Amino acid sequence: MTDDLQEGPLSQTQYAPAPKKLTAREQRRRRRQRRKRGEEMLAWILVPLICFGIYWGVNAGFAALGTSPGQVWDQLMQVKALMEKRAS
Repeated sequence: MTDDLQEGPLSQTQYAPAPKKLTAREQRRRRRQRRKRGEEMLAWILVPLICFGIYWGVNAGFAALGTSPGQVWDQLMQVKALMEKRAS
């Protein structure tokens, strides 16, 4: 029964070489790369949210005051004209 097993010496196996341990400089460089990548992704999300929030806040402020940006601009121009008139 053991005749058909074709027993013989085992061949050598090739183990993958153990991964080299990274130097402190290389670890720091990889951490820096990951941090920069994370900051970029966070910026692509947060900057539009902040801009939208500012826009919404300005519009809500004008709505609460019962005015609009155009009316505020016109009033500022009237004040400027009065100041120029008073100065001359």
